[in-house]
Amino acid sequence: MTRVEGTNARAAARSPNPDGALVAGLGRAVKSARLEKGLTVEQLARRAGVSTGLISQLERGRGNPSFLILQRLAEALELPFGHFMQGPVSQGGMVVRADQRKRLVVPHPTEIVHELLTPDLRGSLEVLRTTVPPGWTNEAQPFHHPGEECVHVLSGSLEITVAGADFQLAAGDSITYDSSALHWYTNRTDEPALIFGAVTPPSF
Repeated sequence: MTRVEGTNARAAARSPNPDGALVAGLGRAVKSARLEKGLTVEQLARRAGVSTGLISQLERGRGNPSFLILQRLAEALELPFGHFMQGPVSQGGMVVRADQRKRLVVPHPTEIVHELLTPDLRGSLEVLRTTVPPGWTNEAQPFHHPGEECVHVLSGSLEITVAGADFQLAAGDSITYDSSALHWYTNRTDEPALIFGAVTPPSF
């Protein structure tokens, strides 16, 4: 795995923090998962291909973590990306109120917002509401996770690439695919795209 250059890590650590509580929450989640796996900062850094300084800064609630960095950390920790979602702890109920969704906001380089519509990731279904900002793509770090996924575009438009094939989706369109295939989103428009995604089993 390619290692992130130390200069990039230092730049990320020095960059303005867009939301201190957000980054602090991500840092706590990373540290808790690292300790549960019995890993040192150095061991996690080697697994993820990032610098120890970047992880140390993140665990202290500093820096500006990118989607790429969080994706690498999730893979290194052998956890679904959704593990980093923050919000109220589910009490086992069936209803998720609009103001009580677990959320994952990745602020860098442009803010993408994932919201969990199912109570948690312990069942057989994971449903997400995601806002994909203009110009956003994760082509450099595609998604790939076990199971099957269906994505429905609620508003805006989105290009979804699955196993090298590009699909243009407008509002009202849906796509279903094997999520173990490499897939990524690209918003080539000037407007955010709002999508609804269902994954079974929970693995995002």
